[in-house]
Amino acid sequence: MLAQPPSGLPRRPRRLPNQRWQIHPAQPELVSQLTTINQLSPIVNQLLVNRGIETPAQAEIFINPETLDLPSPLEAFSDLAIAIDLLEQAIASQEKIAICGDYDADGMTSTALLLRSLRWLGAQVDYAIPSRMQEGYGINKRIVEEFHSEGVRLILTVDNGIAAIEPIARARELGLNVIVTDHHDIPPTLPPANAILNPKLIPESSPYWGLAGVGVAYVLAICLAQKTGQLKGLVKPLLELFTLGTIADLAPLIGVNRRWLKRGLRLLPQSQLEGIQALIQVSGVNDKNKSLKPDDIGFRLGPRINAIGRIGDPQIVIDLLTTDDAGIALERAMQCEQINARRQQLCEEIEREAIAYVESSHAMSLQEDRVLLVVQPNWHHGVIGIVASRLVERYGVPVFIGTYEDEHHIRGSARSIPEFNVFDALEFCRDLLGKFGGHKAAGGFSLSAENLEALRSRLIQFANSCLQPEHLKPLLQIDTQANLDRLNLQLYQQLDILHPCGIENPEPVFWTANVKVIDQQIIGKGHIKLTVVQEKDLSVGAHSRAPLQQMKAIAWRWREYFPLPPRIDIAYRLRENTWNGNTNIELELIGVRLPNQPQILFPLRRTATTIPFEYKQRRYTCGVFPTNNSLELRIKNTEGRVLAIEAGNLMGLLGSSRKDATQVDLFQPHYYNLVQAAIQALEMAKT
Repeated sequence: MLAQPPSGLPRRPRRLPNQRWQIHPAQPELVSQLTTINQLSPIVNQLLVNRGIETPAQAEIFINPETLDLPSPLEAFSDLAIAIDLLEQAIASQEKIAICGDYDADGMTSTALLLRSLRWLGAQVDYAIPSRMQEGYGINKRIVEEFHSEGVRLILTVDNGIAAIEPIARARELGLNVIVTDHHDIPPTLPPANAILNPKLIPESSPYWGLAGVGVAYVLAICLAQKTGQLKGLVKPLLELFTLGTIADLAPLIGVNRRWLKRGLRLLPQSQLEGIQALIQVSGVNDKNKSLKPDDIGFRLGPRINAIGRIGDPQIVIDLLTTDDAGIALERAMQCEQINARRQQLCEEIEREAIAYVESSHAMSLQEDRVLLVVQPNWHHGVIGIVASRLVERYGVPVFIGTYEDEHHIRGSARSIPEFNVFDALEFCRDLLGKFGGHKAAGGFSLSAENLEALRSRLIQFANSCLQPEHLKPLLQIDTQANLDRLNLQLYQQLDILHPCGIENPEPVFWTANVKVIDQQIIGKGHIKLTVVQEKDLSVGAHSRAPLQQMKAIAWRWREYFPLPPRIDIAYRLRENTWNGNTNIELELIGVRLPNQPQILFPLRRTATTIPFEYKQRRYTCGVFPTNNSLELRIKNTEGRVLAIEAGNLMGLLGSSRKDATQVDLFQPHYYNLVQAAIQALEMAKT
């Protein structure tokens, strides 16, 4: 019998990423119109169309955001003038001002930005950030009363406060003025602050609508400095902090964010701030570039700041971003580096334990439950949100992950998929929870340990009400198909007009069908380095399959998928690699799948003789033979059983004769790999 997995032993199929590909539809007419006007590559114009750009005027603003007609912030934010007057009066009378920040990157950069600007303007100002572990997010009554006891007259919240009704009411009872600057969703009732600055209170069409907390702080600081005539020398350092916080907070990179970030990214490599220079130095970012990219912040600088808020003391980051002493800056940057290394270690340990728990739990069925709830003791609450995101990537379902604060209380984080609203799910479980909050994609919660199983049942009920089985795969959104011969330096340089990329302006993702993997190996900490080739003519009866272009690729953290099949569809981003003075374009794989069309898996050209080959230490012969209307690849073992594959069929025939043959699925890993071994033998015979 043709070699099959031994009976009685479980089949271990080749693992591939469990993804669903969503490919933007091509719009050739609109792309052609834009290409005629702006002379960019049709590929680039398809990317613009995918981002909602339909007219030359929209394309011009996107490409050159400085042409955006920007209204005055005083017109956009109705309370901005009040906030400026309050701060101006407090500075003039030397009243104490206190900033209440937050422990994430947005909150810490916002705090540092306003500390710098208010000190520049001569204010008496200090700050406080609530404890992540003991107090949780946002201003609270303890902080308010502590400020009051210290003689503070004006409280300024950054990146929090929009839902803090009771603490702000307490501040007003104590006779304190309060300015709220925040960017989170608006609750049904606003707090009784003197002034509230929140872009969610202005129309979504406004270019200011997507500002993060640090963006609101930037607007306030710049407008205050303009009013007092002390703007000179302040804009650049504040713009650098705005850039750092906006990208680290994953704010939408559209509107005024896009305009200011393009400026800020050019400033960062030669930053005037000692702390940013030290952070660049210890993180290994190449500061010789003319401009940083959001990835440099998102994957290098931002995590080192966020790590402090997760498992360290936020004062480290505030000192880092406000000091003008190079020695202190380097010392604080090194602390960020060390704490981030610890954060990475914690994430890896918790992720490994969580995966082991999920895959050893026989009572759990993600296809039936459609949600994953994992709670274990002794996990660090500060990093479980990161692990939740990784589990979403791995399993493709909403993830709720928690750890015990003590024997009777659990605290957790949630991350989601597009079709599942985390906040709505938490609302559905309100009676089982203590505190909770969040939005569609993420959230946090606490509960009594005795409610854990009831919470699991309730989440499963909610997930089954809104998710279908087809939703339970990680979503990979792809821009457009591209042939490898189009991926050159000229195209890569044109792609620069899309930057800065991020939320609502994602980095372009391309896909190419049926590439051949001609080399692959594991490097580093479980990455796959490979070489791929796309062939010229894949049609039935083709006699020439000369390679168009050979390209290098990398797949980060894909050890479990090694080795990849010899023929795959690939989804990827483009990367520039310079080595020994030579610059090449390489691929960063983010998705693979088996080719959709089996007829392109083998060369359809009749062979003069059968070709011998070995697969898994067994001997076979193969050849391509004519049938009534097509050609057929036949693979024969030493017992005389044949696997016959006709062009265009999804199934093959397996048996000693056609009368007793049974159909087999060619994409089952065993048959697929056997076919590829035969193809390799045929191609070697041609050479």
